Amino acid sequence: MNTMQTRQVGYYSADACALKDFAQLVNQRTDPKDVPQACEVSCGIPVYDMVKLAGQLSATDTRQRLMAEWARVLHSGAGVFVLRSTYADTSPIDAATAIFDKIIAREKERVGSGADHFATAGSNDRIWNSLQKLCEADAEVFLRYHANPSVDAACEAWLGPHYQMTAQVNVVHPGGAAQQAHRDYHLGFQTAEISAQYPAHVHDLSPLMTLQGGIAHAQTPLESGPTKLLPFSQLYKPGYVAWRRPDFRAFFEEHHVQLPLHKGDALFFNPALFHAAGANSSADIHRMVNLLQVSSAFGRAMENIDRAKMSALAFTPLKKLVSTAQLGGAALDAAIAATAEGYAFPTNLDSDPPTGGLAPQSQAALLKRAVLEDWTEAAFRSELAAQDTRKKA
Repeated sequence: MNTMQTRQVGYYSADACALKDFAQLVNQRTDPKDVPQACEVSCGIPVYDMVKLAGQLSATDTRQRLMAEWARVLHSGAGVFVLRSTYADTSPIDAATAIFDKIIAREKERVGSGADHFATAGSNDRIWNSLQKLCEADAEVFLRYHANPSVDAACEAWLGPHYQMTAQVNVVHPGGAAQQAHRDYHLGFQTAEISAQYPAHVHDLSPLMTLQGGIAHAQTPLESGPTKLLPFSQLYKPGYVAWRRPDFRAFFEEHHVQLPLHKGDALFFNPALFHAAGANSSADIHRMVNLLQVSSAFGRAMENIDRAKMSALAFTPLKKLVSTAQLGGAALDAAIAATAEGYAFPTNLDSDPPTGGLAPQSQAALLKRAVLEDWTEAAFRSELAAQDTRKKA
């Protein structure tokens, strides 16, 4: 996209994205001199041997030097790195895997295959909120699993201290199809139209608020479909509005790379990196990865607001103002924005799944719909309470 045009308009448009600009950015190579602590560069991706580097994490100066290198890779380098033998002792992986298998069996028996953001239901098994579910199933296994200095350092390298950990297990079975190329949370979970409503500088901010990671729970050779990655693609600023375009997705399919992972390896990448789960063409490998989605501590408001209560109190007066033509259009949207929660997350994705899209309905969308469709107050309060229950269940 023309830089001057972006400065003047302040917003990105899918129609204005240029594949040639994207191709020029991703046609880079990682210089080993820029990643001196990596043991190798494979397919343009720096790989770090955490058995050899474990001692670096025990002192502040060497730890920060390593974290600074990782941050440069994520921000202005390949956008992705691999930590080999993050779990030199894989017994915590095995213990967690046994618990995850039981959780998957129990949840499938209860509700069947769940919805996913970027995969067809039934082609994989997903455990939403595997973090809390593992803790509830066996707190000691949970603690041994997450007591990992390498993972902690990777999260802090990108997000700083006091980050917020979440996780979701994904198991792709033999024959499971590949995902389409995409970017991730936050803007990656919005439609192209909604993404385009955010100013350009927010597109720069979004990937700084989240770190994507994955811990391999078994050997993950290429035929099992490890994550497809396009190094340096996070550098394309309008990428959140571009990734759905057929020409960008076709380019991704032609140029992506994949790295096999060993049990106990970890992969971390900038959420703006174009990526997709690969197709599992193996005969008998059930590829299990615990996907880490780690958030900045700064992604929180200063005050706790009971927006469900505010929405219930405001509904009838809001409906009156709309019906008497005292409020509408942009003014209505502004009033709702001050009242209700406009963002669908965080939520409980078991009870409030992203059915029919990438995100569940927001509280603000529910309030506007109820006002414009002239619901009764009782009907709105009932659905508001049901929505709140789904998010917290």
